[in-house]
Amino acid sequence: MTELWLIGIGTGNPDHVTLEGQKALRDAATVLIPRKGAGKEDLAHLRLDILAASKTQARVVYVDMPERDDSLPYQTRVALWHDEIARRWQVALETVPEGPVALLVWGDPGLYDSTLRIAARLDPAPKLRVVPGITALQALTAAHAIPFNTVNGAVTVTTGRRLRDHGWPEGAETVIVMLDGACSFQSLDPTGLHIWWGAFLGMADQALDSGALAEAGPRIVERRAHARARHGWIMDTYLLRRDA
Repeated sequence: MTELWLIGIGTGNPDHVTLEGQKALRDAATVLIPRKGAGKEDLAHLRLDILAASKTQARVVYVDMPERDDSLPYQTRVALWHDEIARRWQVALETVPEGPVALLVWGDPGLYDSTLRIAARLDPAPKLRVVPGITALQALTAAHAIPFNTVNGAVTVTTGRRLRDHGWPEGAETVIVMLDGACSFQSLDPTGLHIWWGAFLGMADQALDSGALAEAGPRIVERRAHARARHGWIMDTYLLRRDA
């Protein structure tokens, strides 16, 4: 049975990898590195930098990632995309020598990530080990020096799509959205809302902005578009909170 280790690596800063994560990388026999195509080479390079910092001697195997078919309904295209990723993992795993195989997962494997769902598609099922990592939520609140929640206040982590379709979640004082390419906060009534936004959290190109949503929102939309055009990709997160 293949041992598959899913190692949370934080948000791109090698210092985010925990001591447990560094040890797991050193103990792994093979590391799978996804390649996401032209314009996103930085993502593979960041993983290689993390491997170098860990001083692992693991063999590196690259896996080319498929594209999603955006002509299909959302749930269908994601499911088929995950099926194809699992198939490519399966092919790669059949070529590696014995020993634990590691996958480096942005943030934490259990939060806002599909690696565990993809791994569940493998047949035969591997023996899974999950090493937790620093999440974008932690990196964002640390960068802005703010608490995650209000006293006795509810926090909702949701998607940009749900924010656009359903508005402010009922009962939430704080709402967090990750990887929202449409900047869905624009669909909300900004009255009484404050936003804290961060992109490339923990990396050298980290970008931050915050303020009343009515004022900061347009700035964030412009800064996000500029950063994405410059890098060819972007990972960002924002937190919304009602004023007291």
